Amino acid sequence: MNDPGDKSLAPVDRGPSVGSAPVGLVNVANGLTVLRLLLVPVFVGFLLAGGHAGSTGWRLAALAAFGVASLTDLLDGRLARSRGLVTDFGKIADPIADKALTGAALICLSALGELAGWVTALILLREVGVTALRFAVIRRGVIAASTGGKLKTLLQVAAICLYLLPPSLRLPGIVNDIVMGAALVVTVVTGIDYVVRAVRLSHDRDAGRGPEH
Repeated sequence: MNDPGDKSLAPVDRGPSVGSAPVGLVNVANGLTVLRLLLVPVFVGFLLAGGHAGSTGWRLAALAAFGVASLTDLLDGRLARSRGLVTDFGKIADPIADKALTGAALICLSALGELAGWVTALILLREVGVTALRFAVIRRGVIAASTGGKLKTLLQVAAICLYLLPPSLRLPGIVNDIVMGAALVVTVVTGIDYVVRAVRLSHDRDAGRGPEH
């Protein structure tokens, strides 16, 4: 992730200091973000090709595509932060790529009748709402990554991977439900916390400007 975004319960990160050299648009972190976006339709194609029956070959291919895409989500953020490759493009494209991958997986699983529609709707509502809020306050600051946000992402990825397993390799249904339930709870809790922190950030920045003359 080029920008840690909503994975947050931590202090505000205001990015590179003023006067630092501009970062080029073409870099390895942005390349990984673009790769994640390109893998979304590939993943969807593999998943839907297996149909409701869940062909083992297609399901494993979908799982592999989802796994690689999720790995780029981990790597691009680390590279962007460690090498100073944070860009405006990354701040916009990274959360879009994240939500596109997760959203595509949840929607397809619900369409195949393997995941309750209300679960998908609730998670997507939270993700889209928080992303919109992020863009609304991005000029005031970026809320840094936190344990809660990282746990949310980990649980979502783990739950989706369990649902993507072909029938021959699938764990008992209760395991899938427990992991997805945990992901749902953490997703909602961190979403509420993000709204609170975003409002607080906006209020603090407005108060810091003082009265206008």
